[in-house]
Amino acid sequence: MIQITVAALIWLLVVCLLPGVRRRTDHSVLIAAITIAVALTLNVDPVYSSLDAAIGGRNYVDLLANVSMVVGIYFLSRAIIRAATPNDIGWRRHTPGTVLLGTVIVGLAFSFSFISTHGSSTRFMLDYGDQFPAALYSAIQFVYIGYVVSVTGATCFRFRPGMSRPYYRLAFTFIGVGCALAVLLVSLVLVMDTLHLQGRLDAMRAVSPAYDATVVAALAFLCVGLAIPPVARRILRLKDAATEDDLVRGLGVVWDKTAGLRQDVRLQLGVEDLAQQAPALKLHRMLVEVQDALLVEPGLASSLDIRELRVLSAAENYLAGPIERETKARKQRGERAL
Repeated sequence: MIQITVAALIWLLVVCLLPGVRRRTDHSVLIAAITIAVALTLNVDPVYSSLDAAIGGRNYVDLLANVSMVVGIYFLSRAIIRAATPNDIGWRRHTPGTVLLGTVIVGLAFSFSFISTHGSSTRFMLDYGDQFPAALYSAIQFVYIGYVVSVTGATCFRFRPGMSRPYYRLAFTFIGVGCALAVLLVSLVLVMDTLHLQGRLDAMRAVSPAYDATVVAALAFLCVGLAIPPVARRILRLKDAATEDDLVRGLGVVWDKTAGLRQDVRLQLGVEDLAQQAPALKLHRMLVEVQDALLVEPGLASSLDIRELRVLSAAENYLAGPIERETKARKQRGERAL
């Protein structure tokens, strides 16, 4: 049940990330989420049994799942650190991290090759965790994950206060807490592996409920944190679209009284062209034409009542907003990467 729950959490994150895939230029989080989701799905008992039987019943699916997990964690950490740190600090010095990842993968394969197995097992560490190579196999994976998520969590908490948008600060808080829980999870795994090697199975089973709860909690916090930015942006886009429609309707009356009377200030001829444009472009064009008309013939302003002047001011303020937001976004890497 735990395997299904955690796999479902990651796949839900993937679903949250998919709608904005065309707008984003960086797909690191999506790719990492899919990789981790595949790794967790491979550990679901029916999936594991079917795939492992198809490739000889040698538990190679367990190795594939663990390699996929460390690869996914690595790329997810890179994406989060790049998002959290300003001035491209997060992009620097990739090579040591890549070399460490390669070393971990080789270590996993090497230690796995010394584990003595007796057929396919959906409880790999429970069945074979009393062997030193199996304990080493688990330790290599989880020590690496612990190191990566501890660095990632510390980075999130360090740079979170500098985020200009509240939902980014909230997102990095959730991610930081998720990383802290992941470090606790690593500690529990290492304790369980040690107890298993010592033959203290009752003590190991006593720790197991804490392990299960921590797995779900860590992934829940991470998934919520990673899902907040794309969901928040989607909500804001819907809100902006509604605002733009209202402003276009209100500015239409002003346009009729000003630019509609002067063909020489039109950016394009024909009301039909204006009607076919997207609301944001239409609003921008109408505002430019109205301002040009008022500049060419200041007397047109006297034909506008107080409500129409307020609509004109609201449109000017609204269109000035994206410029200010873009300036802040350039200072905050997180507002472009997650």
